[in-house]
Amino acid sequence: MIELTDLSNAIDTAMQSDVITLKDKLNGFKINVTDVFAPPQIAWQIYNPTTNDYCTLGTLGDFSLIIGKAKSRKSFFINIAISTAISNDLILDRFKGTLPQHQNQVLYFDTEQSKYFVQLALKRICKQVNISEPNNLHVYGLRSQTPGERLELIEFAIYNTPNIGFVVIDGIKDLVTSINDEAEATMITSKLLKWTEQKNIHIVTVLHQNKGDNNARGHIGTELINKAETVLSITKAEADNSISIVEPQQCRNKEPEAFAFEINEDGLPIIAENFEVRTATKKNAFDVVSIENYKKYQLLTEVFSRGESFSFKLLETQIGLAFQNQFKKSIGINAIGKLITDCKNNGWLIQEKLKAPYTIGAFKEVEIDLNF
Repeated sequence: MIELTDLSNAIDTAMQSDVITLKDKLNGFKINVTDVFAPPQIAWQIYNPTTNDYCTLGTLGDFSLIIGKAKSRKSFFINIAISTAISNDLILDRFKGTLPQHQNQVLYFDTEQSKYFVQLALKRICKQVNISEPNNLHVYGLRSQTPGERLELIEFAIYNTPNIGFVVIDGIKDLVTSINDEAEATMITSKLLKWTEQKNIHIVTVLHQNKGDNNARGHIGTELINKAETVLSITKAEADNSISIVEPQQCRNKEPEAFAFEINEDGLPIIAENFEVRTATKKNAFDVVSIENYKKYQLLTEVFSRGESFSFKLLETQIGLAFQNQFKKSIGINAIGKLITDCKNNGWLIQEKLKAPYTIGAFKEVEIDLNF
C-alpha cells in the first residue's frame, strides 16, 4: 500500500514541477527595458495624397478588421487588399504591398458565397493585377462546411502553407455558431492572435455591421475591434449609392485618410475621385474652400486654358463648367464666389485693380504658421 506520507510527497513534487514549468513559461513572455525588438514588417500600405506619404494598413504579426453593412461592397474592397498583397505593383495608384519575398503566399477564405461567385472574385483579382493565374494566391470556398470544420481547415492551411504572409477570412462570423456567445468570441479572437504571432503573418477579417447602427455585430464584433490593429468601415454613400466610402474607425498606427471606390464597367473596383464633393448632400453640405489646394488650381488651369483673362461674370461661368467637368457635380453661384475669393487671397487669381479682368497667378502652397 502507498503510505500517506509518500502520497503527500508525490503531490508536493508534482506541484513543485508545475511551478517550475509555469515559471519558465512565464519568463519566456517577460519583456525587459533592455530587450531589442525590431518594428513589425509592414504587410500593406495606403498612399495619402494630401500629406504625400504612406499609412500602414496592416503589419505581420497582427490582424485587421473590415466592417460594413450588407451589400456595402466589402468583398470588392477585399479584392483590392488581395490584389495589393500578391502584386509588386502599386494598385489603383494608392495601395502598396510590402510582403517579404520569403512570405509572399496569400490565402483567401470565403465562407458565404457559392463556388461560382468565389471564382468570379478570383477572376476580378487576376484582372486587377493583370496576371492570368497568380502562383502565390490560394483561394478556398468554405460555404458548405460547418463552423467547426471551417475553423479546422483554416488553421490547417495557415500552419501548412509554406512562405505564408497574408490571409483573408471573409467572413469571420462563420467560424462560430453564435456571434453573441462570449466564449466563442474570445476563442476566435485568441486564435487570430495566436496564428498571427506564431506564423508572423497578417490576417484581414470581415464582419457585418448591425442593421440599426454602425456597430460590428455581436460579442465577436466587440472582441475583434478591441484586439485588431486596424478597423476600417465601408459605407455606401447616401447621395450616390454607386460609391463606397472607406473610413478608419481605429488604428494603432497613423490613421489613413478616408477614401472611396466605385465599380467600373469591367466590374473592377477603382478609386472614386473627388468623392467628398460627389457625395455631399444638402444635409451635409460640402465647403468648396476645403477642397485640396492643388485641385483648386487645377480648376483655374482648365479655366485659363480657354483664355488669358476673364471678367468676373465670365470667370464665374467658366469655373462652373470646369467644376462640373472635374468633379462631376454642379456648383452654386455662392460657392463659386467663395472659391474665387479663396483663390484670390492665395495669389492664384490676380486682379490688378477693382473691376479689372482676372488672370491666373503662380501656384504656391499656403504656408501654415505652426508657432501658436
